[in-house]
Amino acid sequence: MNMETDRIATLTLDDGRTLELPILKGTLGPDVIDIRNLGKAGLFTYDPAFFSTSSCISEITFIDGDVGLLYYRGYPIEQLAENSDFLEVCHLLLNGELPSAEQKAEFTRNITRHTMVHDQLARFLNGFRRDAHPMAVMVGVVGALSAFYHDSLDINNPQHRTVSAHRLLAKVPTIAAMAYKYNVGEPFVYPKNKFSYVENFLYMMFSTPAEDYVPNPILVRALERILILHADHEQNASTSTVRLAGSSGANPFACIASGIAALWGPAHGGANEAALKMLEEIGDVSRVAEYVQGVKDKKYRLMGFGHRVYKNMDPRAKVMRETCYEVLKELKLENNKLFELAMELEKTALNDPYFIERKLYPNVDFYSGIVLRAIGIPTNMFTVIFAVARTIGWVSQWNEMVADVEQKIGRPRQLYRGAVRRDFVPVDKR
Repeated sequence: MNMETDRIATLTLDDGRTLELPILKGTLGPDVIDIRNLGKAGLFTYDPAFFSTSSCISEITFIDGDVGLLYYRGYPIEQLAENSDFLEVCHLLLNGELPSAEQKAEFTRNITRHTMVHDQLARFLNGFRRDAHPMAVMVGVVGALSAFYHDSLDINNPQHRTVSAHRLLAKVPTIAAMAYKYNVGEPFVYPKNKFSYVENFLYMMFSTPAEDYVPNPILVRALERILILHADHEQNASTSTVRLAGSSGANPFACIASGIAALWGPAHGGANEAALKMLEEIGDVSRVAEYVQGVKDKKYRLMGFGHRVYKNMDPRAKVMRETCYEVLKELKLENNKLFELAMELEKTALNDPYFIERKLYPNVDFYSGIVLRAIGIPTNMFTVIFAVARTIGWVSQWNEMVADVEQKIGRPRQLYRGAVRRDFVPVDKR
């Protein structure tokens, strides 16, 4: 990657020293000051939660939160959600380009061929309690894949990386469906090659041996959009976790399991569940004004609004809102109480100076929970669906990092404020 720069930032210290720091320019977004040589001057930067730190160079995803842009490899998310299917987007994220018709067919065949999991994984799942949270199962089983598929773990071999990427993309939905079936006490359903990627997932989730399952195209398209909208989101907590784990040379299955673990945190992957619970707590349209006032009075929290990155409308939210209408109409749930509540809450908040001044716009999680609930996916599976979607982003980011010749093991520094040197004192003299 081109690291050349023709601009310099000069840092003047109070002891008279000056340091020249290169300014690196990206194709989009703010310029970045290269501070890698600060350590030679005995200095580090202090940036908790990395609010102002670029941890890597990436060509995958671009976000401009101030104006509400999200691009995958340069393509606006709205165009991809409207015109692509999930596997086409997966090919884009993983390989950098939208596939030709032949490339798409071959990529789809490769993924379909890997959807089965090793039969002993069923026994592995039986070791969990039936009431285990599906995300706990996901962390354990995905991490264990390296014990079943150890023929493609050489991360320095591009072919091994490709095979592992295809296996993860193919098998995570199968494992997710198995975690659901195990939780509800139903038999595992094996994938069928005649179905598309999303059709297969819904088939494994909701079919039973007692009757045939026919995928509903409206629901398939809705879940397709959810997966596309959540496929990648730049250097978020779980993606950064995958990259940090991967920087040590860990195998891809372990790295993706670490991403699932990070995603499980309620501040990251549980936002749509929290938004749904909030709507259920409000209970009725007549209580919206009261709840909004309670938010302003710091009595309640407004879930599904605002975003760490987006300071404008989340570009994914509009797509999700339209999808929500389509699903509820198809299922004859247009008068759905939660959706009416969501509409009224959105309208009230977007016209209230308090929320306008704070740039609290609806985000994708505000509507995705309603859609998932309408499709029939239980609340404890919401974050699992997020993990199914984000697997391709994690894999693409991991693959990019491993291929980067400048990649080194991650090692953040700290500002130490503990005790200075102390000499040990025997216990009888303390």
